[in-house]
Amino acid sequence: MTTSMALALAAGSTLGLGLWMLVSLVPRLGRPRLTTRLAPYLVDMSAEARELLRDRRSDPLPVLGAMTSPLIDGALRTIETVFGGEAVIRTRLRQSGSLAPVGSHRTRQLVGAALGAAAGLALGLIAGRQGLAMIPAGIAGAVGGLVAGVALTDALLARAARRRVARIAQEFPTVVEFLSLSVAAGESIHDAIRRAASTGSGELAGELSRVEQRTAAGQALTASLAELRDDLQIPAVSRLVDQVLAALDRGTPLAEVLRAHALDARDESKRLLLEAAGTREVAMLVPLVFLNLPVTVLFAVFPGLMVLQLGF
Repeated sequence: MTTSMALALAAGSTLGLGLWMLVSLVPRLGRPRLTTRLAPYLVDMSAEARELLRDRRSDPLPVLGAMTSPLIDGALRTIETVFGGEAVIRTRLRQSGSLAPVGSHRTRQLVGAALGAAAGLALGLIAGRQGLAMIPAGIAGAVGGLVAGVALTDALLARAARRRVARIAQEFPTVVEFLSLSVAAGESIHDAIRRAASTGSGELAGELSRVEQRTAAGQALTASLAELRDDLQIPAVSRLVDQVLAALDRGTPLAEVLRAHALDARDESKRLLLEAAGTREVAMLVPLVFLNLPVTVLFAVFPGLMVLQLGF
């Protein structure tokens, strides 16, 4: 089979499928039978009437859908397992600061899959344009591009979520200390959150501002804080919200709770900073070994080489 025959086969199959769909849309001519006229009045009490009025499709799409539905369902389950389901996507969207619904990310995944499949198909056809390998290479390129497009879309979302979570973790000790000082000065936790939201300008201050907006709209403060904890799912924020909710429920002084949590947050920040410095120590050896050390050796050896050349 040559390339022209393969393209002719694909074009003929597409043409036949399109003609079948067009013929299925042509209305049927003739007088309706008596049973057809009486069926709408008997549909509530007769199973035969319901079966008679049930839509019968002659186009190939339902047949193809029934044949490929197990494969499509399996592919969707695989995609949700690998790239995360609806709950994971909702959490990542919330952590990245996006208020878009899950459907918008699914749309971006679909667009990425379509672009990736088109690019992969083009590359596959170009790579296998010689002989019989053209069609398999095109199919393999389209499948690979589709998976790569979906993976790239999810990777970008996960990257945005990680960066914003890191910024929230950096701002967390300062915000907790500010809340502790405000509560110790005599303000309520609601007023302290309002002051932190209006004074701060970071990511965590924006989240507290959303809590304040929900509370001003009539939602209970405890429910707003619990919603913040469930949306972000950041361990430090979850521990803080749990301790604040427990203190409000049991009547424990909030100033002591926030002060202890602020000390713990500072210690955790110092520990993470030391760990980051330890991991960067190996990376700092790269410019030292490959840049500074060769230049030092060059400065030490070059004058001696010049003296030897001039001496002889």
